[in-house]
Amino acid sequence: MSTTPASGALVDRTLANLRNAWREVTDSARVALTGVVRPDLPPEDSDRIERQIAACLEGRGGEVSARARAADLGRTYLSLDPTGRQRFMELLARFGAADEDLDEAARAMLAARDRAARIVATRRLQKALMAPRMSLLRQFSALPNGVKFLVDMRAELLEVKGDDVELAALEADLKELLSSWFDVGLLNLQRITWNAPAALLEKLADYEAVHAIRSWQDLKHRLDSTDRRFYAFFHPNMAEEPLIFVEVALVEGLADNVQKLLDKGKSEEAGKTADTAIFYSISNAQRGLSGISFGGFLIKRVLDDVTRELPAIKTAATLSPIPGFRNWLERRIEADGKSLLLAAESRAVKGLAGGGAGGPGGPAGSEALLAVLASRWQRDDKAVEVLRQPLTRLAASYLLSPFDRPDERVDRVAHFHLSNGARIERINFLADSSAQGMRQSYGMMVNYRYKPGDIEANHEAYKGEKRIVASNAVKSLLPRRKR
Repeated sequence: MSTTPASGALVDRTLANLRNAWREVTDSARVALTGVVRPDLPPEDSDRIERQIAACLEGRGGEVSARARAADLGRTYLSLDPTGRQRFMELLARFGAADEDLDEAARAMLAARDRAARIVATRRLQKALMAPRMSLLRQFSALPNGVKFLVDMRAELLEVKGDDVELAALEADLKELLSSWFDVGLLNLQRITWNAPAALLEKLADYEAVHAIRSWQDLKHRLDSTDRRFYAFFHPNMAEEPLIFVEVALVEGLADNVQKLLDKGKSEEAGKTADTAIFYSISNAQRGLSGISFGGFLIKRVLDDVTRELPAIKTAATLSPIPGFRNWLERRIEADGKSLLLAAESRAVKGLAGGGAGGPGGPAGSEALLAVLASRWQRDDKAVEVLRQPLTRLAASYLLSPFDRPDERVDRVAHFHLSNGARIERINFLADSSAQGMRQSYGMMVNYRYKPGDIEANHEAYKGEKRIVASNAVKSLLPRRKR
C-alpha cells in the first residue's frame, strides 16, 4: 500500500473551491482580517493572525461571528505559500494546554481523598488537558468542506513537523479528531465504474500510487473489464473525495507477474472462469489520514462483495510490491556480502561479473553481486537464471526475519497486510520488471493471502506474538531458520 499527494491542478482547484465557499461565510457576517497578509506570513503579519486565533477561541461577537472569523482564518491559510502555512501552523500550535492549569488540576487530583472528589478532579484534569486550539479545529470542520481542509492541513503537518514538539502535538490533536470522524462504521463502500463522474475518475487516476494509470483507456480497462473490479471508501463529509481504493483482478490461480496482470488485451470471456480475486493495487488517497487504519476493513468488505457476486471465487490474495527490499539488500551486501550467497551462487555471480568461474582474478562475491545487480540483468537470460534462486531466498529472508533483527523495520506493505490477518503465500521472482519495480525491489513481488477463517489468528500471531505467518513453500526457502 502506498500514498501519493494530489497533483498541482487538483490542489489548486481544492484551494480555490474552499476560498470561494468560505468567502460567502465571511461576507455574510462582515468579518475579515484587516490588511493584506503576505504569502510567507512574516512576523509583522503573524501578530494579526495570532490575535485573530485568540478572538476565535474566545468566541467574541457570538457564534455567527466566530464561524465567520474561522472561515476568514481558513481563507488566509489557503492563500499562503508553504513557508507561510508552516508559520501559520506554528502559531496555532502555541495554543496548547496551559502549564499552570495542568499543574493545578494535577495537584487537585493528587489531593482528592474520596471517590466524589476524584471524579471532580478527573474531569478538571481532562478539561485542562484539552488544548484550546481544538475549539478552532472544530470550527474549521463545521465550514463547507472543512473536514477536507483539516485532512490536508494534517498532510502538510506530517511533512514539516520534524522534531518540533509543538507541531507534533498539533498533529496529534488533528489525528485524534480525524480518527473519531473517520471511524470505519461511518464510511461508505462504493464500486466505481466507468460511468462515475469525470471529476472522480480524474482523482482516481491522480491518486493511484502503486501502478500508474497511463491513459483514459487504461483507466477504462481497470474499471469496466469483465475481469476487473474497483472499490473505494468515502466519508459523508468528503463525498467527492475517495479515502482509499483497491483494484481487483479476477484470475485463475495466484497471479505472479504484474505486467501480465495489467495487460489490457483481455477477452470478453475473461473473469468468467476465475477462481481467485487478486488485490493488485491499494492506494491511500488522503495523506492527511495516514495512520488512521481502515484499509483492512476495505479488503474484507470488497472480498464479501466479490464473493457474493461471484461464488466461484474461492481465494483472495494480493500481488504486492516489496518496497524496502532493494535498500535492505544493498545494505546487507555492503555490510556482510560474503554470508549472503551460497558457494555455488557466489561462483555463478562472479562468472556473470567477469571473473570466469570465480578464479583469483575475479571480483569479491559482494562486489560481483552489486555489479550484476547494477546492470540490466533482467534482459539477460543467463543472469535471470543465476539470480532467480538467491534473490527469491533473500526476499524470503527480508520478509520473514525482521523480528530477528532489532535494527530492522518490517517492510511497510508487509506490515499492512500482516496486521490485517494475511499470510505470506508466495514470493515471485521478476514479477515487476518496470523501472519502479526494479528500483524498489529488483522486480520481486509477493502474494499475501487472505483466508477468512485464518484472518483473526494470523493477526494475533503478528501483533501479539511478533510471529509472521507464511506458507510452507515460503518457509522452506529458509531451511536453516528455526521455526
